[in-house]
Amino acid sequence: MSLVGLIALVFPAAAQTNLVSTPAELKRLSLEALLNQDVTVVARRPQKLSESPSAVQVITGEDIHNSGATSLPEALRLASNLQVAQVNSHDWAISARGFNNTLANKLLVMIDGRTVYTPLDAGVFWNAQNVLLEDIDRIEVVSGPGGTLWGANAVNGVINIVTKSARDTQGLLIEGGGGSFLQDFGAVRYGGGNGTNLFYRVYGQRFDRNGAVFPSGKVGGDSSDMTQGGLRMDWYPNAENTLTIQGDSYAGSENTQPGNTFLDGQNVLGRWLHTISDTSDLSVQAYFDRTWRDISQSFAEDLKTYDIDFQFRFGLGERQSITWGAGYRLMQDNVRNSATIAFIPPEKNMQLFSGFVQDEITLIPDRLQLTLGTKLEHNDFSGFEFQPSARLAWTPAERHTVWAAISRAVRSPSRIDSDVEIPGTAPFQITGDKDFAAETVVAYEAGYRVRPVDKLALSLASFYNDYNHLRSLDQLSPTNFVLGNKFQGQTWGVELSGTYQVAGWWRLRGGYTYLNKLLWTHSPIANPSIREGNDPANQFLIQSSMNLPAHFQVDVVGRYVDTLANPHVPSYISFDARLAWWWKDSLEISIAGQNLWDNQHPEFGPAATREEIPRSVFGKVAWWF
Repeated sequence: MSLVGLIALVFPAAAQTNLVSTPAELKRLSLEALLNQDVTVVARRPQKLSESPSAVQVITGEDIHNSGATSLPEALRLASNLQVAQVNSHDWAISARGFNNTLANKLLVMIDGRTVYTPLDAGVFWNAQNVLLEDIDRIEVVSGPGGTLWGANAVNGVINIVTKSARDTQGLLIEGGGGSFLQDFGAVRYGGGNGTNLFYRVYGQRFDRNGAVFPSGKVGGDSSDMTQGGLRMDWYPNAENTLTIQGDSYAGSENTQPGNTFLDGQNVLGRWLHTISDTSDLSVQAYFDRTWRDISQSFAEDLKTYDIDFQFRFGLGERQSITWGAGYRLMQDNVRNSATIAFIPPEKNMQLFSGFVQDEITLIPDRLQLTLGTKLEHNDFSGFEFQPSARLAWTPAERHTVWAAISRAVRSPSRIDSDVEIPGTAPFQITGDKDFAAETVVAYEAGYRVRPVDKLALSLASFYNDYNHLRSLDQLSPTNFVLGNKFQGQTWGVELSGTYQVAGWWRLRGGYTYLNKLLWTHSPIANPSIREGNDPANQFLIQSSMNLPAHFQVDVVGRYVDTLANPHVPSYISFDARLAWWWKDSLEISIAGQNLWDNQHPEFGPAATREEIPRSVFGKVAWWF
């Protein structure tokens, strides 16, 4: 679809008053405003970032825009507490606190409350997550367990992608461009409404991405494309109620060797928020999500997910706030098997029942708060699972917060764990285990947030995680393997992040993460070479954003990623740079370079088959009116 076609798709005949906040206006947010912004992922209610008793980082829409990121995974690189590696043109490995691979299964990801999850491998297909980046308000990234509130798979972290309300995206946005790696892209968004309490937006976008490169420099045959459109409507009938309806539809293809991969999907979500008082509110949310993919000579999957969730918060006395809720999810999975891989049975309906309760107790007003909670879930693989936690936040003085937490979280079994057969016909060499148990972690965390001077904010988090029942590949005979739970593990490390407002026109943000991981097994049949994840011990990130005279902006993002051990991937340094020029806060012309340190470098995968990420440049024009 061409850019002209996108404009025709979303641009109505009538014009509306331009109420949109441009990135140039968002740039003027103070450090105070950034630290006092609300996050919802930690407590399932708005809570100031500076007071949150968790290892949470926030990537703002401004951060994403200024970085020159062109996809969600690229935007997630801006969180120093995540491990993000690009595998090829369209595949990514993303995790928190270790266990990273392309099928990483210990990180829960949500987009506006819709869980982006496949029961096939308990992970995320990142190549299907394509949000219009200009619509993102913020990305909340929690490293550490979140199972008490969000359930299974929130083992090592939670990513909550929050888009702007339709009220904040009024008027027309047109953007487009292209370059070397990102061949071409275009997007159109239009927002309208009655100007008082009903607002909507519609959008369409398209990109074509070239292939990554082999070590020889030859371009790989893994180019990709996607077209996506959607809408959102926000209605505020009165001060106590908000109704949101939104949905998306996408279709794309990827060149793979051999053959191609085709994918498409649709989703629709409805949410009602009702405020009863300053201390009491409730919400009801329901969504339908369909995803389909056809991987040539491998398998095809058609997954339909139906989900409903209820939450109620109320005050109990003057020092307690209780939040409880319940949810139900039905996943209808239909797999087309092949000679390469099979899932038995090919059709499966999976149900998930859940309930949670959390009690926030103020022990000393404005000084000491204890949060206790637990979640109870029932899945069709391992039955009932409990995920309790306790968090303590102490504010000894203004601008200082000390916190500690103990949590238990669960990674539910997936269809790969229990139903897989490789090859797709007998005799099978690798089979799943119908009695595969849930992987568990008990996590111990402690952190400190401080704002020593007006211009500087720092956050330090430390953690120790104890894992049981980790996935193993058990060898029963020279040619017969079965998936099991015979690995154990421990990880520990520290995460440091900060923001420094050097001057009114110059801001620095970034962080450093250290991770140590130890895995072992006492079983003689567990294959010692097959372990979950490939993670760097050290990684460092810095982002510099500068507003210069004559309406220029200069932004640089630099990162260092340590060596990956098995399979070996060398350490690398890379940086992205972006130069933009504004005209009347409505027209932006920019040029950006990505991976500028070297011609190309590998980030993930075995040396025999991996591709490398090339240096690239692209230009972009964006117009708000």
